Amino acid sequence: MDIFSEKTILTVSRLTALLRSVLEENFEQVWVQGEVSNLSQPSSGHLYFSLKDAGAQLRCVMFKGAAKNLKFRPDNGMGLLARGRISVYDQRGEYQLICEYLEPSGVGALQMAFIQLKERLAKEGLFDEDRKRPMPSFPRRVGVITSSTGAAIHDILNILKRRFASLEILLYPVRVQGEGAAQEIARAVDDMNRLGLADILIVGRGGGSLEDLWAFNEEVVARAVFRSKIPVISAVGHETDWTICDFAADLRAPTPSAAAELVIASAGELRARVEALGHRLRLAMETRFSSLEARVALLRRSLHDPSTMLGHLSQRVDDLSQRMELALHNRISRRREQFVRLEGLLMHQSPTRQAEQLRQRLTLLSAQAERLMIQRLDGTKQTFAADAARLEVLSPLSTLSRGYSIATRMVDGSVVSAASQLTEGERLRLCLYSGAAECRVEGLILDA
Repeated sequence: MDIFSEKTILTVSRLTALLRSVLEENFEQVWVQGEVSNLSQPSSGHLYFSLKDAGAQLRCVMFKGAAKNLKFRPDNGMGLLARGRISVYDQRGEYQLICEYLEPSGVGALQMAFIQLKERLAKEGLFDEDRKRPMPSFPRRVGVITSSTGAAIHDILNILKRRFASLEILLYPVRVQGEGAAQEIARAVDDMNRLGLADILIVGRGGGSLEDLWAFNEEVVARAVFRSKIPVISAVGHETDWTICDFAADLRAPTPSAAAELVIASAGELRARVEALGHRLRLAMETRFSSLEARVALLRRSLHDPSTMLGHLSQRVDDLSQRMELALHNRISRRREQFVRLEGLLMHQSPTRQAEQLRQRLTLLSAQAERLMIQRLDGTKQTFAADAARLEVLSPLSTLSRGYSIATRMVDGSVVSAASQLTEGERLRLCLYSGAAECRVEGLILDA
């Protein structure tokens, strides 16, 4: 079928499938370089991101199976070199690069992983100097975690036997490179600590490439070394090789042979130190004996005339007696002055004197209170009389006494103030100055 025929009508799905076939057949293996943006890593474990440059961008996906083998973590803004195949994501109709391998531009993937892990663990404090443990001066048993067939163990054994033949050495054989090596090394460190098998640990191997040494750059090894209660010497590779294990350990040795030399001083060195300490002890004892001999000689000369020594001692007793007598006299005088002062203060604060003062004050206050009460009552009486006179003037009874009366309705008791409020025949109650009267309205005079 000619898909470009005028009469050929394709569904979207069919056209997308055809385009995917064309792209996958012609771009089966491509390398693309660009800058990472829109990075996303959902719980599925896949990586989604875009690679862009100044003129375009390309959607990329790295599925979980390939992503779990990455030694480093991509980040937005990082330059990447990606290898993969071009395909089409049908649901969005977009072409994308399915990545099978990633490495940072300008630096290897392992080196980038080393830098990222080092920075992260340093922020957590795994490399802090103040938490590193000191090396024991005279360990009885040295634990060595390395390969049983490598050159490192032979170098360590030869040097330790030469330096201190009686030192006990315990080898915990592990793989030092390849898949699973890091887990074996970490488990060995934990086992040594859990069983208390050594006083000091040497963890390491001989030299090699960055890939060969990579087991000692794994996070699981760094954390095992960090939590070790036994001091750890890291001895990985040559002097120029640095691993994450070196930073996490309590002490870093440039080579396995150097680690063996750092474990303990040689028997000759210890013998020389003992001899030097013995020489210093002899000198100190001789100096002490000379000082004591001089003192004995001085005492011997003093004992030739005991009366002179006794006279000096008697004179010293007299001097001390006079000083004690004077000090006692001065102390008694100070105490007497203090007693007089306190006695005066006590008299001033006497309860009898204070009670008399309070009694006088109470009498004075009682007289003042009585005078104020009389003045207040007189004033109240005058005010009451004035108020009563004013009330008398305003009293309704005073008005009624002059011949006035108050008319209220019998029905509801309301006061009638105008004739217009009444009707003929309505019954009223007249309140007089003395008593009251009931009456009936016989007629109304509206204009008085």
